Amino acid sequence: MLPRTPCAFDQEFLDDLAYEPEVLLFDELLEIDEAQSLVRCRMPVHADLPLTRSQRAHPVRHPRHVNGGLVIHATGGLGVVHAYYVFGLRYRDGWVGYGTHIHRGVFRRMIVPGPPAEGMCRAVRARKGKTRYFVRYDLELRQNGALCYEGDHSAVWLWVDPNASVPPAFGLE
Repeated sequence: MLPRTPCAFDQEFLDDLAYEPEVLLFDELLEIDEAQSLVRCRMPVHADLPLTRSQRAHPVRHPRHVNGGLVIHATGGLGVVHAYYVFGLRYRDGWVGYGTHIHRGVFRRMIVPGPPAEGMCRAVRARKGKTRYFVRYDLELRQNGALCYEGDHSAVWLWVDPNASVPPAFGLE
């Protein structure tokens, strides 16, 4: 059963992540729409984010902002949230995801410390198999309603036997 939104991420989800929860960058699940294959999440934006805290900021030439690499990392977090809540894929059950392509990524404006950003992830195409999902996503990050990043990305989700002794092959060669 899906949680009622908006809500904080539950401990079961946080315990299922392949990384420590602090690198998820999102703190709240705003919406899950299974029919549209969509999730929306809240991202706190503060000056102490990784890379942001290390910027040698200048108010005109280089204002403090969420680094582009961190924005891309955040899109991966959105994919994890989507896989868990929409597809029901669990890391503890052997599922792991890897980004494979950024077909299009456009930075429209900086995300700056202050109001939270909102991330949206929608699967627009998915080939689902027993041990592999290939998924194409539309992604957005907005702050104060303004579009900051829009992307068209792909990822592969693999089921890996927990007893395997070698890492999975992508099978994309």
